[in-house]
Amino acid sequence: MSNLFRLFPSLLAMLLAACSPKPELAVGMPDLPAATTQVLLVTAVDWDVSTASLQRMEKTGGQWHVVGGSIPVRIGRNGLGWGRGLHVDGAGVQKREGDGKAPAGIFPLGTVFGYARQAPAGVQMLYRQAGDRDYFVDATDSPDYNHWRSIPLSQANEPKQLWNSFERMRRDDHQYEYGMIVGHNMLGTVAGRGSAIFLHVWLDPEAATSGCTAMSKENLLEVLVWLKPAANPVLVQVPASELGHLRMATVGLP
Repeated sequence: MSNLFRLFPSLLAMLLAACSPKPELAVGMPDLPAATTQVLLVTAVDWDVSTASLQRMEKTGGQWHVVGGSIPVRIGRNGLGWGRGLHVDGAGVQKREGDGKAPAGIFPLGTVFGYARQAPAGVQMLYRQAGDRDYFVDATDSPDYNHWRSIPLSQANEPKQLWNSFERMRRDDHQYEYGMIVGHNMLGTVAGRGSAIFLHVWLDPEAATSGCTAMSKENLLEVLVWLKPAANPVLVQVPASELGHLRMATVGLP
């Protein structure tokens, strides 16, 4: 009898492990950087739709697993076009500046930003406060194209004197209250291939974006807290039919 009692904790642990739900395996994931263990997978039903779904993916034990439920998102008002990232473009239209398309492909995820001085509780990714003097430049004729620039306090806060087109990082609405920079067209930047691509809070569930990926504030905060720098997270964003065809660029950028 005493031996049975000694074995009971081990037997109970085995029984609980057997009854616990197993993490759902992800199928059809593309080849990704070896150091990447977290993915935000955004899929749309076609190239020209502005609605999509976001699913978190995590790699453990050499396999990709689904994390949490699917999150509804809004993408470009004119759908998707191939962006410049870590992938090789497939057949189809390429994203251009002002085309109203969100970039398709594989992209590193960068700095979290917001209106508050400090990052939201639990966020581990690098954080930057967006102030009244912060702008993301989308003027294709500027050397600052597709870069976040701040006007120094020693200068007048008149961005139109510096760039003929720009995105205010401190908006009058809530859309940039929280956000994250998507590494589209960042390395070896090509003027005209698209700029200022973010994850951010949607205007409302019915509103498409100009090229970003937007969701509710609650869902975005959950995503931002989940992401970890050591996981080298990336955004994979494509029509669902393209997921199995995605390939990493072997040398340089596509």
